[in-house]
Amino acid sequence: MAITGAKGYLAMVLHAHLPFVRHPEHPRFMEEDWLFEAITETYIPLIDAYERMIQDGVDFRITMSCTPPLMCMLSDELLQYRYIEHLTRLIELAEKEVIRTKFEPVFNELAEMYLRRFKLCYQIFVEHYDRNLLNAFKKFQDLGKLEVITCTGTHGFFPLLLNQKAKDALLSVAVQTYEKHMGRKPRGIWLAECGFQPGDEELLKKHGIRYFFVDTHGILYGTPRPKYGVFAPVYTPCGVAAFGRDVESSKSVWSAEEGYPGDYNYREFYRDIGWDLELDYVKPYIHGNIRTNTGIKYYKITGRTALKEPYNEKKAMEMAGSHAANFMFNRDKQVEYLHDYMGHKPIIISPYDAELFGHWWYEGPNFIEFLLRKIHQASQAMKTITPSEYLDENPQNQVVTPCHSSWGYKGYSEVWLNGSNHWIYPHLHEAADRMIELANRFKQESGLRKRALNQAARELMLAQSSDWAFIMKTNTTVPYAVKRTEEHVENFNRLYGMIIRNEIDLKYLEDLSYRNNIFPDIDFRIYCD
Repeated sequence: MAITGAKGYLAMVLHAHLPFVRHPEHPRFMEEDWLFEAITETYIPLIDAYERMIQDGVDFRITMSCTPPLMCMLSDELLQYRYIEHLTRLIELAEKEVIRTKFEPVFNELAEMYLRRFKLCYQIFVEHYDRNLLNAFKKFQDLGKLEVITCTGTHGFFPLLLNQKAKDALLSVAVQTYEKHMGRKPRGIWLAECGFQPGDEELLKKHGIRYFFVDTHGILYGTPRPKYGVFAPVYTPCGVAAFGRDVESSKSVWSAEEGYPGDYNYREFYRDIGWDLELDYVKPYIHGNIRTNTGIKYYKITGRTALKEPYNEKKAMEMAGSHAANFMFNRDKQVEYLHDYMGHKPIIISPYDAELFGHWWYEGPNFIEFLLRKIHQASQAMKTITPSEYLDENPQNQVVTPCHSSWGYKGYSEVWLNGSNHWIYPHLHEAADRMIELANRFKQESGLRKRALNQAARELMLAQSSDWAFIMKTNTTVPYAVKRTEEHVENFNRLYGMIIRNEIDLKYLEDLSYRNNIFPDIDFRIYCD
């Protein structure tokens, strides 16, 4: 359906993704907190914002990827149960903080703020959406406010996966997972790390994908040169559309120097009571003697100083509203100029990692809500739109082949292929070739060998996640990333030997299938030629 009455459009795109982390072999596992923090600090606050706007009759559009690993985790009963345990601990800790700070009015007010927030999370997660937040995303999509898009399987980085059939298999499980949870096929896709290699668009077309995103230079250095830069989509020769990132709007949020999240009134991410208070006090709520963040943070950024002042929620919300107004003003002027220059309605693509909003930038979901409300109420030049709607309204676009590109350092895959992580690729390439060999050789198999073949496909896809190479480069939880890569490759190779010899270790297979249960409906024959 076309959206009229505007000189141009803003398409905010939130890339929601986490690597598949599920460890039933441990009662609690530290890296599972990545999911729990994202649910508490990003996904539920965004869902709450969408709910309020719908109730108030705000007409908005926003696009959000929900990657296949994230869909599998959000719908997993074990992780749902563990998130409720996690949230229950947070509520208990916040209640203790209310008591501990009762003679410190400023901190007591903040403790009450967190207690309210955690209880609201529990209410939304358990009572409103029956422990599965995918129900919320589907509801907003069915209402026409949110367009959910998919990703490249386990977030496989396509420019560095040489085997086209392996890429095709990742797209197969992506479409299957999306359709299972969203009730229809995906219209768009977020290529992991915006990684694009000319020729991949043919695979997207095969799977019914209508559009994808690339970083700015992917469009600007395309062939031929794009007439309208990144302010209009281009069609690849096969007819799949590519949208390019707008640098100006992205910079106002991303930039550490100029971006809104660095405002001194916003909450300081790096001051958490998990580090500030006595270990014995916080130990039940973290991971034993290993200090980690709890999510309860009492200080604002304050400035470039170690001395931090207490957080003021009211002032922070005022700044979020002010920054949303500034963002809208700048986009309005941008749209007006582009409309006059181009002679038709431009689209401004503003993509971000979803977890920036709420997790890293605590006030981020409020910023988004303020912005969408302001555009609905006051913008004279711009409306929000989804890429699908823009293509419906503007079906004629220039034909351009985007260039090989990614986002990240230098923009050409260097983050995912460098001295810290180059060793993984020979293993991934060989495993992909072996998986295709197995699929073609045993395509008629059933029973135990088929189960082993399906698990081999899972292990390969889990090893192909770009997250492990990214973590090795950024030097964060490197031992875990190395361990995950090595384990999945080793699991695949062991299964390969069992399948070839027809000597399946049932106990090993059942244990592996229970632990690494991503894509429960996978069929290894997606690797057949």
